[in-house]
Amino acid sequence: MKKLIILIALFLAFDGMAQSQKEKATALIQKLITENNIIGAAAGYSVDGETVWQSTAGFADKKTNQKFETTTITRLASIAKPMTAIAVMQLVEQGLIDLDTPIQTYIPDYPKQEKTQITTRHLLSHTSGIDGYKDGREAQTTTQYASLYDALVIFKDRELLFEPGTRYNYTTYGYTVLGVIVEKVSGISFEEYMHKNIWGKAGMTNTGVEKYGQKKKGQSSFYHQNSRGKTKEGKENNLSNRIPGGGVYTTLEDMLKFGNAVINNTLVMESTMDLMRQHHSLEKEANGYGFGWFLYNPKPNEGAIIGHSGEQTGSATQLLIVPHLKIVLVVLTNTSGTYKYVTPATFNTFAVFQDK
Repeated sequence: MKKLIILIALFLAFDGMAQSQKEKATALIQKLITENNIIGAAAGYSVDGETVWQSTAGFADKKTNQKFETTTITRLASIAKPMTAIAVMQLVEQGLIDLDTPIQTYIPDYPKQEKTQITTRHLLSHTSGIDGYKDGREAQTTTQYASLYDALVIFKDRELLFEPGTRYNYTTYGYTVLGVIVEKVSGISFEEYMHKNIWGKAGMTNTGVEKYGQKKKGQSSFYHQNSRGKTKEGKENNLSNRIPGGGVYTTLEDMLKFGNAVINNTLVMESTMDLMRQHHSLEKEANGYGFGWFLYNPKPNEGAIIGHSGEQTGSATQLLIVPHLKIVLVVLTNTSGTYKYVTPATFNTFAVFQDK
């Protein structure tokens, strides 16, 4: 009986500690709304496939008082990049893509360079030399491109920032090229490929390619916070020029499924994920980036904590994955201009759950 009482006491102490962690984590998400002027947010934390904590705060639509829920659809922004990178690596596993072959192998009419040619490896690691959006107008475009291939016309003839493989420059357009390669190699559209081989395999039933002007049921409205901290409704832009790098919608529940599919090697082999978690963004650059993943752990184990952030009109997002601990942490919001709050809140939440 005495041993039983001791065990019960220990269980209650542990449960109390866990509850305290959840309360602290929830307070961090609430702070995004009450102090950082974000309109709506959802966060979740899972361990070994089990969701142990979820929290939502604020509104999906402030005008109608529609609450932001775990099932609220919101823009994923740049967290689309690791999904695209995994799609590419699936095709690498099948021998259909060579990481170090010039991309003209797959897109014959893509402009060639005088010296070093762009490869899939360069695109995955942001070392291709392709620049990003020319200006704010280009990022906020309302132009509809009929296909990813058509979207290449925006940037393919522009001068590269540097010789491929010599520097790092983060670019969403590089991932548009990867999307075209996926289409050329697989013989199906990027959207179809992702539904069949990424989102479907992970059990993500509320994730897909955003269509301009077509708001889905349960989708959040767009909000943006300016440099003075004032938040108002954001104007919808067209994402058809960047789908593989930032044109996807999702939900918190689906993103937790994605994280667990990564951990469980549901999408690619463990050896492939190990390669993706290596530092490919050049040692001389002060940046840790693999293939589609930011590497958040200090050297020499940079790939021990991976993830991606994202921000575009109507969203600021962060994903963290700790493969060896089987931990997934996701924070999604509907307010752009708030990356400076969302990412620290995510890492602070992670720290709360690691505090024993």
